[in-house]
Amino acid sequence: MGVWARYRLRLKRKALRFRAFRKRRELSVVADRSRDIAAADILVATVLRNERLRLPYFLRYYRDLGVKHFLIVDNGSDDGSRDYLAAQKDVSLWTTSASYRDARYGIDWINWLLMRHARRHWVLAVDVDEFFVYPFCDTRPIRALTDWLDVYGVRAFPAMVLDMYPKGPIGAEPYREGRNPFEIAQYFDSGNYTIRKNPTFGNLWIQGGPRARKMFADRPAEAPSLNKIPLVKWARGYCFVSSTHMLLPRGLNRVYDEWGGEKASGCLLHAKFLSTFPDKVAEELQRREHFAQSREYIAYAETLKDTPDLWCKWSEKYINWRQLEILGLMSKGNWA
Repeated sequence: MGVWARYRLRLKRKALRFRAFRKRRELSVVADRSRDIAAADILVATVLRNERLRLPYFLRYYRDLGVKHFLIVDNGSDDGSRDYLAAQKDVSLWTTSASYRDARYGIDWINWLLMRHARRHWVLAVDVDEFFVYPFCDTRPIRALTDWLDVYGVRAFPAMVLDMYPKGPIGAEPYREGRNPFEIAQYFDSGNYTIRKNPTFGNLWIQGGPRARKMFADRPAEAPSLNKIPLVKWARGYCFVSSTHMLLPRGLNRVYDEWGGEKASGCLLHAKFLSTFPDKVAEELQRREHFAQSREYIAYAETLKDTPDLWCKWSEKYINWRQLEILGLMSKGNWA
């Protein structure tokens, strides 16, 4: 990359950080417990709206992994999410009624919270329907992973989004509060993925899975991107650029090996396709706060007209992270 291109990225990074600084005024404190964050604590950061049903399992899952504190922005929930989160002793909560779209789909708010509270911490930036799996996650806490990354000076860890879905129509089995969503959404696509390199930011761009196969079959290039870098050792000057798909400085996106080797990586099991999905689609179509005038949700609504079943004869039933490594969807690299 040339000198001028690097200079432009530095300017972009400064602009994004200044934008996040300005957007802080849209956030009102509900419960700020950030003083309780210890020096070595691993954090989770997320933005949500009307996710009360999902919250008990989401919090329990990440607590069990070893996360010690949650930085959460509630974007105008009216289903009890805010009151529930405010009562959690390991949650710092902010609320806003400002536009999710105008905050670059919430990432301006996340950047501000990380600038303010996450410096020198490992932080997981995830959605409430995303569940991080990594090598040895069934036997080792997330602290073991971050300690290993620290030893080798690795600052960011990638995870491919893996859309999970049930066998049979979406919504056939109601999702109940506190239940493991993957007792219902047990299947995923083991293939059907395309990967290319983003020449500007240097990150990989992954598309495919059931959404590309079923909802964007006639225009796969518009299918949602599945590449994310959710786990970052946050430092001064960092910022997410587009959701958690890529970061600045640009070197944080080099989470893969171009010389025939294999770096460690994980997956984000994506529990979008549950019985809550149709109501969520209807709400977001009305709000029109998502990317490209909610193009993704328009596609979802069209698919829902036919009572969709995302399962097909090539679907794989999820077992564990080792299965995902065998299929080439994640890797333990040289972590033994």
